[in-house]
This record gives sequence, structure tokens and C-alpha cells, in this order.
Amino acid sequence: MQRLDTVIFPVAGMGTRMLPATKVTPKELLPVYDTPLLQFAVDEALAAGAKRLVMVSHPAKPAIAEYFEPQPDLTEALAEKGKDELLQTIRATALPDDVELRIVMQPEPLGLGHAVLCGAEAALDGPVGVILPDDLILGTPCLSEMAQAFDPEVMNSLVAAQSVPRDRVSSYGIFDLDDATGQTVPARGFVEKPDPADAPSTLAAVGRYVLSPAIFDVLRGTGEGAGGEIQLTDAIAALGRIAAFRFSGTRYDCGDKDGIVAATLAVQRSKGDDRVRLAAE
Repeated sequence: MQRLDTVIFPVAGMGTRMLPATKVTPKELLPVYDTPLLQFAVDEALAAGAKRLVMVSHPAKPAIAEYFEPQPDLTEALAEKGKDELLQTIRATALPDDVELRIVMQPEPLGLGHAVLCGAEAALDGPVGVILPDDLILGTPCLSEMAQAFDPEVMNSLVAAQSVPRDRVSSYGIFDLDDATGQTVPARGFVEKPDPADAPSTLAAVGRYVLSPAIFDVLRGTGEGAGGEIQLTDAIAALGRIAAFRFSGTRYDCGDKDGIVAATLAVQRSKGDDRVRLAAE
């Protein structure tokens, strides 16, 4: 398994698709049933072996950093009241002692590529993982699967991939490839948000990446792309040796109101199934 010592979380966005819920609460801290989106992402990074978590945030979102701060008054109150189950839930959100958190700022919304570049100085040596928390993937931890599949001898980038209906391709970066079968598939590059008639495939890039550290130098020379932003897919294409990865979990677009409702119902069902199983045991 490829070590991913650094995982970058681009969390500077304003979450406008989720207004008014995100007026004061960052979208990454919105709950899916009883767990913030960001906690799912952090747990996924830790499962992939991350030792440094880099939150690329915005000055208007202090709650991102505050989420990771200890809450001694809360834990003491829960302990005094004997609420052990809730106490364990709170303690489970604490980072392990050997994992470091870095908060860096992206003051302007200049694109995903720029957000990843903002994390460059905080990254440890070696390949880096990138998780977009509002792309929630339930099931087998996606980044762990990708770390196992990433081969730096033959690829510079491994990008999570999902087939989408052709009438939805204009919402995604679409892989340009000859063969869309198999779990790990070589690709030439991407077409960003193509017209359905012009899309080279219906295989879309979604919010998980394993990237060679060379991506940072490429990003420094990447100009504005689609939407006037610095696109991460443009830098990945320029770096070359791209592979698409079909993950085994189920993805929910939790930057969308219906998506977060669907994810909440899925987590609720999962927790209900777990309670039934434990009762049976």
C-alpha cells in the first residue's frame, strides 16, 4: 500500500448550494444523520494512514479549526453525568497523537487547483491524497482503496471515477480515454464540463485524488481554465500518466440538499442495521 502521509482537504468554499443552512455553519460541518461531513472525510484519511491533515480553509470559516479543538467543559459535564456513550462519541472525534493538523488559508475562491496548491508548503514528502468532504463515499474507505492501487512507477495521478448519465456530464470533469472498463483505467486527460454531445466518455472524476508531489510545481504554472479558475484537472492532465479508479463505495453529493438527505437516510439505515445485528448477538 502506498503511504499517504499528507491528505489535503479543500474546505474554503462558501457552500452556496446549501443556503440558508450554510449562512453561519460551514457545509463541511453539516450533519449526515449525527456526524459532520468533515468527520467522515477525516476518518477516511486516517484509514489511509495519513499523518498530516491539511485543511485549506477561509478566514470567514473559523468553525473548521474550532471543530478540532478540545472541549474540556463538555467532556467533563458528560463524565459527571455518567453519559459514557456520548463521551466516547466525542472522544472518537479527537485526532490520534501521531497525527498533525495544519490549517492554511485560501483567501480568494480561485479554484480547486489553487486550493490544493495552498496546501503545498504544509505537505510532507511523497504522494498526497486529496479529499473533497462534500463528496461523501460510504462503504469501503475510498482513499485506502486508491492508496493500494496507486503505483508511482506507472502513474502520476489516480483519480476517483464514477459513471454518470450522459445528460449529467456537463457537471463534471470527464475522462478522455479509450476503454472505460476495469477498476484502474489509463486516461489521456479530462474535458472539463463538456456538452453531452462532445463528451469523450461518461466516466466522471469525483472528489478523491492521489497525486505525485510533482503536481505542486505544475499547479504553480497552471493558468485559469474553465470558469476562470485554476482547475486541478488541467494540472493533472499536464503532468500526464493519469489513471481513473472505480471505487467500490457509494457516493453522495452532499453539496446538494437532496444529496445530503439521501446520505442521511443511508447512514440511518446502516446504524439501524448495526443495532439489529448487535441485539441479535
